[in-house]
Amino acid sequence: MSDDLLILAAVLIGVTVFAGRLLAGRLGIPEAIVLVALGAAAGFVPGLSDVRLSPDVILLVFLPPLIYSAAFFSSPRDIRAEARPIIALAVVMTLVTAFAIAGVVWLVLPETGWPAAIALGAAVAPTDAVASAAVLKRVGAPKRVVTLLEGESLINDGVALTLFSLAVAAMSTPLTVAAGTVELAKVVVGGVVWGAGVAVGTAWFRRRLRDPNSQLVLSLMVPFVAYIPADIAGFSGVLAAVVAGFYLGTRVEGMLPAKVRVTGQTVWRGLVMVLESVLFVLLGLQLHAVFEAVAGLSWVRLALGGAAVLGTAVAVRLAWEMLVPPLVRRVRPGGADAAGALAPRERFVIGWCGMRGAISLAIALSLPQTLDGDYFVDRNVLLYFAAVVVLGTLVGQGATLPLVLRWTGLAGGEDTRREYAVAEEAMGRAALSRLDELTAQGRVDERAAERHRQVHKVQVRQARAVLGEDEQARSRVSRHVRGDLFLRHELARAQREALNRLYRDGAIGHETLQAVRRQIDLREPPGHTGGA
Repeated sequence: MSDDLLILAAVLIGVTVFAGRLLAGRLGIPEAIVLVALGAAAGFVPGLSDVRLSPDVILLVFLPPLIYSAAFFSSPRDIRAEARPIIALAVVMTLVTAFAIAGVVWLVLPETGWPAAIALGAAVAPTDAVASAAVLKRVGAPKRVVTLLEGESLINDGVALTLFSLAVAAMSTPLTVAAGTVELAKVVVGGVVWGAGVAVGTAWFRRRLRDPNSQLVLSLMVPFVAYIPADIAGFSGVLAAVVAGFYLGTRVEGMLPAKVRVTGQTVWRGLVMVLESVLFVLLGLQLHAVFEAVAGLSWVRLALGGAAVLGTAVAVRLAWEMLVPPLVRRVRPGGADAAGALAPRERFVIGWCGMRGAISLAIALSLPQTLDGDYFVDRNVLLYFAAVVVLGTLVGQGATLPLVLRWTGLAGGEDTRREYAVAEEAMGRAALSRLDELTAQGRVDERAAERHRQVHKVQVRQARAVLGEDEQARSRVSRHVRGDLFLRHELARAQREALNRLYRDGAIGHETLQAVRRQIDLREPPGHTGGA
């Protein structure tokens, strides 16, 4: 593609992302589905139809920050508490799914050989938690279910990529069990050690940085420094990025000033949103090219083979969740996690959250085009199978996930709401107690203390109303809070207008305007778009 067409394609992809997110909000459909559909439709636009994304772009540009941010913002305590089911999902079930799909592929295409079949199984085995987690959080699914899915997504890509690389190597050179075991150990241990080294080095360097902008640039560099060198050395870049994210995420409180953390979180959440959205649009574009490649083949064979692979991917995950945990508890009655076992409806939801995404298609696109100098004739069919699994799970399971959550009675979000109330009450009580101490010591004027005291009393009353499920009290306090928020928004707007007048009259410069405006934005409560 020429530079002009490449720029035009980037602009059109950006417009598609914006339109997709807007349309998804209006229709109440998961954003991933709308973005993929618009991406597929955009493939018919002249210029965009020529966009061919290298798998390396996804694996080396998109994957590192997404994996790193997921680990950085995750809860180590929750993941540690759920370590056993997360490992079972991310490692054991990913491998079981990969080999089950490989068996079906071998039955459909026996001439393709076991290594290629296993490579495809590894490509489509890992689930993409982005689409499912977004839906789960929006409808208020139990926090434990979301934790398990997000924890699974941190590891399963690394498992799948490792198995895929071993299978691709075996496609051209026979691989013994001993050689495979050594290679596996090197990939895992090397990735963990390199990620830990990057994390420790970054932590040491951060403590010596004083410039907020340098802190922000460093945070954006870390995932790539962790992932890319590890990948080049033959280690697991995924594990390296995950380890670095976990380590730094648990230590950011003491290493970064508060305002740097606020800016960093805003930048990272915006970056992740853009990367995820663009990735789904690119997935739609790639699906367009994959289906074109198999247009001349037998549609009966493609339809039956695609249905078999898709059905296996869905059925294995559901069967695992519904059958294996009860079987394990029966074999080990009274086990450590028997009391906290997931309910059948929770296991069903986890089993239904098996959507695959752009990472699976990118891994499949890494299949070699030639083997021993000859054209790999089954490559397009294998890519088609991968596309069917991605599209089928994303649309079929993604579109029905809200219905499944309501059917199982897991939509609601009461756990999160009560946790917020507990936190609000504790913080309000702590603030009131400290105000009393400072007033008694004569370090704070009583009039100033009383102004803050009223704010925190409202905070405590609101929290108690939620925790006590007192509808009348909650409604009364909510009206008071809404009135307070309205007043604070109006005062912020008046301050912005005065600030803008000073700037227009030449009383202050642009740098002062930006600095003071930022202070107003930080003080203003959420729920307002801000002013000019």
